[in-house]
Amino acid sequence: MSRLRYNRKQAVEHLQNRCGPLGRFIDGCGPLKLRSARGTDLFNALSSAIVYQQLSGKAAATIHGRFSLLFSDKVPEAAEASRLSMEILRGAGLSRNKALAILDLAEKTLDGTLKPMGRMARLSDGEIIENLCRVRGIGPWTAQMFLIFDLGRPDVMPATDLGVQKGVQAVYGIAALPGPEEVLERTRHLAPYRSAASWYFWRAADTVLIT
Repeated sequence: MSRLRYNRKQAVEHLQNRCGPLGRFIDGCGPLKLRSARGTDLFNALSSAIVYQQLSGKAAATIHGRFSLLFSDKVPEAAEASRLSMEILRGAGLSRNKALAILDLAEKTLDGTLKPMGRMARLSDGEIIENLCRVRGIGPWTAQMFLIFDLGRPDVMPATDLGVQKGVQAVYGIAALPGPEEVLERTRHLAPYRSAASWYFWRAADTVLIT
């Protein structure tokens, strides 16, 4: 399992101690299995995030597989991507908007608009989000997924994520689906390990029946 930038056991113990409802869910759910793909190439990571946006896992994996086959080593790379035509990208199954986003990502990776992975890792969460959102098709949500799953940052709460909202609703027994502001307010006390909390909220959204 890929390493995170924080201690799993310490994060889980903090969540259990700080929040009774979440602690009880964690007791039933089990160990934190959040993974971080540290060391992943920046273009590879972000192009994958773009492909997977708003698609089911199976459909996205199929399209990403076709997309990867466009590259000589079957690994998405910025220089090669910059030479791909719209027709080729669309032929792999990408929508027009995603194809344009991939091309913009390649351009901004190559011209230095985006910080290299090594420098990116030394920036604050807010600075990383601001830098990534310069790319077409990348918004705060995608940037937050990058922080959680590629950089292993400990304190990210993607409050606009529907799965997180459903998980917060389930864990805290809220009648109506909470919006982003309510999610942030209800989870503020879980800092500095809200990334781990998000993982458990995703599990709760998958396993808890909301009546």
